Formats: sequence, C-alpha cells, structure tokens
Amino acid sequence: MDYKLIEKDSFKVIGKTKRITTLDGENLNLVPLFWKECQADGSYEKICSMAGGMGVFGICLDFEPNYEAFTYMIAVEDNGETPADFSSVEIPTARWAVFESVGPMPGAIQKVWERIYSEWIPATGYQQEEGPQLEFIHWVIYLLRIISVRFGFR
Repeated sequence: MDYKLIEKDSFKVIGKTKRITTLDGENLNLVPLFWKECQADGSYEKICSMAGGMGVFGICLDFEPNYEAFTYMIAVEDNGETPADFSSVEIPTARWAVFESVGPMPGAIQKVWERIYSEWIPATGYQQEEGPQLEFIHWVIYLLRIISVRFGFR
C-alpha cells in the first residue's frame, strides 16, 4: 500500500458537523448521506465559497473511547470568518501518513480506510494516536500522528 509521511503545522478549520455512529457499519452510509444533505441545503456551496488552498475536506474527530461514534466535519481552512451555523476546530501539529484513494466515491475511500486498518497498520508496526483524520476532496487520507513501534520516533 503506497503512502508517504509528512509533517504539518497546526491549522484551524471551519465547517458543518454531524455526529456519526459506527455501530453496524452505519458510518459507511451516514457520512455520504451527510455530504448529500449539505449539498441539498446549500451548506456545501457555502463551504466551497470559503475554500482556500487546501480545498474542501472531511474530518473525523471526537471519537468515543470505544470508537462507536465520532463527529464528522465537512470543512475548509479557517479564513477568519466563522458563520454562526459552522463549527471551528484546531488541527494539531503532527506527522501524518498520507494515502491516495482512486475510483468512484464513496466506495474507493472506504476501501482505503479498510486497507489502512487491516493491512497497513499491522504490516508497518505504526500505531495511530488519537486525534482527527482528514479526507481531502481530492480523496487523500491523512492519518494523524503515526508512531513507529519499530523505530520509536514521533
């Protein structure tokens, strides 16, 4: 599985959020549905109008300890203006593992997530720290703060 490790300074994002359950794999349906809802109600167009160089992206954050739910955010980098119906989140400075997803959405990105957890993490010895996970609109996944069990670096 191809990937690269990058260092990225902290940055602030703004966008629309929704609490998502992972029970019975519902997140695989609820996240794409949230994108459709935001497109239908005009939120997505509003988000796109504020997009800077990083574009529009999805963020998984605020995971419950047992990973039974998380907050999903359709976001852009903060431009200094946060609409009243939007949330704001600080993404920490971190080392990220970056994976590309190619193919029809949402299936292609869901397959990459499956492979990260079933193949990549077990094969590399890396462990994921708690924190946000990013899905850029050009469908590259940034997995927060990878720690090497094998080499002991952060």
